[in-house]
Amino acid sequence: MLMRTDPFRELDRLAQQLMGPGTWSKPSAMPMDAYREGDQYVVAFDLPGVTTDAIDIDVERNMLTVKAERRPVAKADDVQMELSERPLGVFSRQIVLADTLDTEHIKADYDAGVLTLRIPIAERAKPRKISIGVGSGHKEISG
Repeated sequence: MLMRTDPFRELDRLAQQLMGPGTWSKPSAMPMDAYREGDQYVVAFDLPGVTTDAIDIDVERNMLTVKAERRPVAKADDVQMELSERPLGVFSRQIVLADTLDTEHIKADYDAGVLTLRIPIAERAKPRKISIGVGSGHKEISG
C-alpha cells in the first residue's frame, strides 16, 4: 500500500502525542465558528466522534463553557491498531457572552459531529424606534 506523507500532519501528530490527550483539568481546545444570523448568534463546535452524553454545556452569568470527551472505541482482542491519528481525551472552550444575549433561551443541536448553539439576542438589545411627542407645552425660542 502506498502512503503519501504530509510533514506538517506528522508535526501536529507528534505535538499532540507530546502534550498528551486533554484531561478534565487541562482540556485541549476545540475548533469553532461564531456568527450572527438574524436575531441570534450561532456558535458551532466541531466534535466528530463524540456522543451526546459526553458533551457538557454550562452557562454561569455570561460565561459559556462547552466540554466534550472523545473516548476510545472498544475493540475486540484480535484487533491490531496500525495507525491512530484521531485525538482522544477532553476538549473544552469558554466564551464570554455579551450582556445583549439571552442566556436563558440557548438552544443546542448536535448533528453530524457538529454541536450548534443558537443564542437569541435579548429584546432590550434589539434596535427600536423612539417616537417624538408634540405637546402644547413647548416654547419656541427666537433670537
